[in-house]
Amino acid sequence: MNFSFIDLFAGIGGLRLPFEELGGECVFSSEIDESASKTYEINFGEKPHGDIKKISAESIPDHNLLLAGFPCQPFSIMGNMNGFSDTRGTLFFDIERILKVKRPEWILLENVPQLRTIQKGNAFKVILDRLRKLDYFVHYKVLNALDFGLPQKRERLFIVGFQKNYNFSFPSGNGHKKYNLKNILENGDSTKEYEASDYIKEKRLKSVKDKNIFFPSVWHENRSGNVSIHDFSCALRANASYNYLLVNGKRHFTPRELLRLQGFPEDFKISGSYTKIRFQTGNSVPVSVVRSVAKEMIHSIKKNDVLPYVTSPNGQIEMEL
Repeated sequence: MNFSFIDLFAGIGGLRLPFEELGGECVFSSEIDESASKTYEINFGEKPHGDIKKISAESIPDHNLLLAGFPCQPFSIMGNMNGFSDTRGTLFFDIERILKVKRPEWILLENVPQLRTIQKGNAFKVILDRLRKLDYFVHYKVLNALDFGLPQKRERLFIVGFQKNYNFSFPSGNGHKKYNLKNILENGDSTKEYEASDYIKEKRLKSVKDKNIFFPSVWHENRSGNVSIHDFSCALRANASYNYLLVNGKRHFTPRELLRLQGFPEDFKISGSYTKIRFQTGNSVPVSVVRSVAKEMIHSIKKNDVLPYVTSPNGQIEMEL
């Protein structure tokens, strides 16, 4: 299926990859972070445009699909959950102004699950109401990367919109192979430079002396200093403590492992210092989850199974499927 799309708040291209696989052509991208833009350019052969707030909607090419993993810091647990009172939260309105002018038939937005509940749900209601007033039939659901074959507990909110009332359902992930931490880990010399300090390793070992230790595993230290041992990684975070995740209690994830945790292909390249790489992967989306959502979207569009509705799209109730 041939279609065009734009990639807003593009990061390193986690939303773009699956839609290109399904026949889409990216006609415009935007990303403000320089390190992410460099990685994006290395992999896709184009440097994204900069700050979307400085780009007019009229200058953006026509497209069938708008993709946007708009900044989640205003809505995340790790932030202050200020929502639209945080200036970054207002970036949704840049998505809205582009939708008003370009009128793409389909949209896919991605954010953190907390977007639904902050400010007593008012911020999310604003988003849904504004999408509905633009004649989109809206579906939303929280999906976990663990259910899609990735050894990372990463929940993300996906919002899908169509200008037709397609019979669309989100993938459940139940048919995917169970995640396996061992499959993403590197061994040998490639991991040596990522060893934690002796002090950190000893401290972490003391913290788990009464716990069931197994290998391979990820030892996760939360903000309270409590350490848990899992056969998966807790969610990667862009600005997390350097030592909050340790493989087998001894080392940090390598850059390739970080990419694998997010489902990026083996030939995907990443640039910058290790700190920048952690930031880029921590800000990205689980590609395997996006791929499953993308396939369901394209399936619904191809099938063209349009459900009847009594009210206009402006009056329809958003659907959580």
